[in-house]
Amino acid sequence: MTATASAKPNGPVEDSTPPSEPPAPIPLASAWWVLIAGVTGLIASATLTVEKIEILLNPSYVPSCNLNPIVSCGSVMTTPQASALGFPNSLIGIGAFTVVTVTGVLAVTKVQLPRWYWVGITVGTLVGAAFVHWLIFQSLYRIGALCPYCMVVWVATISLLVVVASIAFRPSGESHGGAITRELYRWRWSIATIWFTAVFLLILARFWDYWSTLI
Repeated sequence: MTATASAKPNGPVEDSTPPSEPPAPIPLASAWWVLIAGVTGLIASATLTVEKIEILLNPSYVPSCNLNPIVSCGSVMTTPQASALGFPNSLIGIGAFTVVTVTGVLAVTKVQLPRWYWVGITVGTLVGAAFVHWLIFQSLYRIGALCPYCMVVWVATISLLVVVASIAFRPSGESHGGAITRELYRWRWSIATIWFTAVFLLILARFWDYWSTLI
């Protein structure tokens, strides 16, 4: 049994356990970002699900996001990659972004969620980001088409990962977190910007033969 109190001569017994620090408040901008990313991803996932149902009911249905030979979600939704786990990927998005949306609502209304919850959301988002990268590779180099709603999910997932990770692992002081953690926190949006730029350049290079005809 651990001792938690000490006694002074001729004095009262004092509690030696340091008071626990309350969780640091979530920055309002971060809370709103979680909510907006959740709602945006949820709308995109729900729209993809509706379009998928329409295609199943009517194989000749032309989805609203078929804009040209390259930007065509119909070409993506009918591939095996669109149902990687045996059911439409968009159903995963509906479930995941529903949780994110509820989390955003709680954060915006200043409900204090424990750090372990934010760590769990970060881990889940990291898994989602890995899945997104697999889908990016499949879209660019296997399917050869881009799904606009899918790209909305890509952006929502990666930006969400930056925000929830900064909430879960933000340094609370000079004595908390190592130098690497502090530097990653400091440059988090620069890293995200480099990522977005890299994906844009990959898309530009992969379909340059088509883009060049539009110039």
